[in-house]
Order: sequence, then C-alpha cells, then structure tokens
Amino acid sequence: MDTPEQETFRDSIGTVTKEGKRAWVYPKKPSGPYYDKRKLVSYALLAFLFLAPFIKINGNQFLLFNVLERRFNIFSFPFWPQDFYLFVIAMVIGILFITLFTVGFGRIFCGWICPQTIFMEMVFRRIEYWIDGDRGKQMRLDRQPWNAEKIRKRALKWSIFLLISFLIANVFLAYLIGGDKLLSNIMDGPFEHLGTLFPLLIFTGVFYFIFAWFREQVCIIACPYGRLQGVLLDTKSIVVAYDDKRGEGENGRKKFRKNEDRQALGHGDCIDCLQCVHVCPTGIDIRNGTQLECVNCTACIDECDHIMESINLPKGLIRYASEDEIEKKEKFKLTLRMKGYIAVLTILIGFLIGLLALRSDVEATILRLPGQLYEHKDDNIISNVFTYKLVNKTSKDIENISFKLRNYEGTINLVSAKDKFDVPGQELAEGTLFIEIKQGDLKGDKNKLTIDVYSNDELIETTTVNFLGPRSYK
Repeated sequence: MDTPEQETFRDSIGTVTKEGKRAWVYPKKPSGPYYDKRKLVSYALLAFLFLAPFIKINGNQFLLFNVLERRFNIFSFPFWPQDFYLFVIAMVIGILFITLFTVGFGRIFCGWICPQTIFMEMVFRRIEYWIDGDRGKQMRLDRQPWNAEKIRKRALKWSIFLLISFLIANVFLAYLIGGDKLLSNIMDGPFEHLGTLFPLLIFTGVFYFIFAWFREQVCIIACPYGRLQGVLLDTKSIVVAYDDKRGEGENGRKKFRKNEDRQALGHGDCIDCLQCVHVCPTGIDIRNGTQLECVNCTACIDECDHIMESINLPKGLIRYASEDEIEKKEKFKLTLRMKGYIAVLTILIGFLIGLLALRSDVEATILRLPGQLYEHKDDNIISNVFTYKLVNKTSKDIENISFKLRNYEGTINLVSAKDKFDVPGQELAEGTLFIEIKQGDLKGDKNKLTIDVYSNDELIETTTVNFLGPRSYK
C-alpha cells in the first residue's frame, strides 16, 4: 500500500519540480530487444514520411493535403471538397481505430508510431547521445561553465538540430503544396517565392522549438491523447506495467546483495536500482503505476530485463501486461466494449469501401443562375440559364465533353464558342449553359430534368436540375 508521501507524484507532472520549475529530463540511452524493434519501425516510418510527398502513382502524389487549393491525395487517390464526406468518414474510422487500440493496448501508438516520439527519440536524442554523451555526461555538461568544450558541443548540436528542423519543415511543406512545386521552388531560389519561404522559416522555428526545448512536454502538456487514457483504459488493457506483486513481495523492495535469499526475507525482485526511472524519456517511475506521462516506449522494459538478467532473476518484472493479469493472473481477451468498437469499425469500413467503389471519376454540378427564372422565346420555347461545374478527379484529361437531355426533347447550348470542351486532369471546368424546351412539353411550373454528361460519346456522369416554366399551360 502506498503511503501519502509515496503518492505525491500524482500531485504534479513528472517534468515539474516542487518549486514549479521545468525539471529537465536526462534519459539514459536505451538498449535492448524492444529498442531494436522500435528502431526498425521508426526508420521505416521515417522513410515513408520523407518519401511519400515525392512518390507518384498514376501521376498522383501519394499523399497531399493542399488546403489552400482544396486538393487532397490519399494513397494516390485524388479527393476534392465534394468528397469531404468521405474524408469525414475516414477520420471517424481513424479515431475509432485509435480508440480501439488504446482500449486494448494502451498508449502503444505514442511509443511506436507517433512522429513526435520517433523524431525525438530516434533522431534528436541519438544525436544528443553522440555529441553530449549518455545521461551522466549530459548532466555534467549542463552544470559546467561555458568553456570551449561546452560552446563547441552546444554549437554543433544546435546547428544540427536546426538543419534537421529545416529539412522536416521542407517535407511538411511538400505535403501542403506538393512535392513537385517544392522542388521547383528550390530550383528557382528561395527569394523567388517569398510566400513559401516565410511559412518554411516559421515551420523550421516551430520544429526547432519542439525538439530542442519543449521535447517531452508535447506528450505531457500539449497532446490530449494521454489524458484520454483515463476514460479509455480499464483493468483489462495491455500497458507497460510493473508487476508489483512480484516486485514488492511482502516486505517491499530491497537493494541487491550477493548470495542473499530475498524470498526468505520476504522482499520482492525489485532491487530499487532506479534504472527504469533513469531511462524513461518523460522522467517518471513506472513502479507508481499507469501515468499520463507514460508513452509506452518500452525503454524501462529493456532496462529492467537487463538488470534482472545480470542478477539471475526472471525477466518480465516490467512488461506488457494488464492489471488483471498481474492481480488475478487473467490472460488478455476481448471485452464487450472492444467487440462493440470492432463491430462499429467493421460497418464503417465496409460503408467507406462501398462509397469509394461508387465514387465517380467526374463530378458534375449544374445549378440555376441565382436570380433568374425563365425566358419566353419564339415558337413557344422556354429557356432557363444554369451554371455548370465539372471536376476531373483523375490525372488524365477528359476530352470532348458534351451535355444531353435524357427525358425531355430540347437543346442545351453552352455560352462559349464550342459545343464541346476538355477538362484537364485534376482540374475543374466552369461555365454557363442554356436549356431550351418547348412549352407544350413541360408538365408543370417545375420540371425535373436528367442531364447526361458525355466524353467522346461515352456516358461518364449524370445529374439532375429543376427547370422552371410558366404556371398556366396545357
């Protein structure tokens, strides 16, 4: 049972001192099987992150989020504002998936997949270990006066941090404006595109601030995901957990002594070496239980396993486990809540796949010109004026587009020199057209027309409009 003194860690976050100041974290350099696996996952994700805006499939950038021009590519499939409902459904699926994963496996996303953790732990901290050394050397370097060694190391580290931040900002910009446009801007020179240069410098400053100073505070203070654990986790969730039953025993922890029978003395396997605390990138003590600062990075698992192995005790004192597994020896199984999430997720994924399958390559919108009713012409012809917008969602040009009425005899005249036109790939075409129908063919003051859109006499899209006519007619 924890005493009130031991519970004081819950009164504040792990990176704040008793005086309310920033407690700088100097994590020990991690090593071990989990860390090696995380490196493989991290470098694969980093490669994907840096290459995705420059990879093209069928002429489409693999990932593009051009908010200003309202153009989006998801896995090389182009999406337009008209497809926003698909984006919303995909976002809901993503949130549900993360929720399901958190309910089952805790904050594993933060430790293994989150870009903040990957860049911080696998890029910036590794550079810091290379320049400043491990935990002890970093602490001594911070305490020592500004001599030649400290100035040299700080200047080198901060310069590399700034350079990497600039590189990340360029990649981030490639996702927003497109990889081709970014490369073109670089070839033209930075001062030829000041509208791009200034955002690039701002992004560089933001990334430098985050990775050089703010660091783990992003996960603890800025990111809301850690606080969601309180409502998403339960006793059956698999998290990075300390086995207090085994670690504490009847009489608590005790420093290791050679040839001592710890079990006979009633002590647990935890030798209170604090290595799990020293290696933690957020500076917490995992032995205090699940905390919002824990990002499930597994550094404490590797470190504790190494200590247990060195003193000939079983590994797994800190491991992936649920509270029920530690307390009641119950194995992981799907709960009713998880089954509910899986069912909803399956339905939404099926719904999204169906919508994607029915999604056409061309979207036609024809709307009545605001403020216009109808016009009488010779030979009892009623004319309505409309505006049209055609969106080409593919990377190929669509040629010789024309409009035809399906359920009425009449004509469609474009307000242009040609009756047919082209729409370039991933572009839209707008214009005005007149629809003329004999008054005797109309069936009321409001008639629903079906308009077919053809490309080279091939039907590619269908839309409907309301055609207005006079109230009194036969």
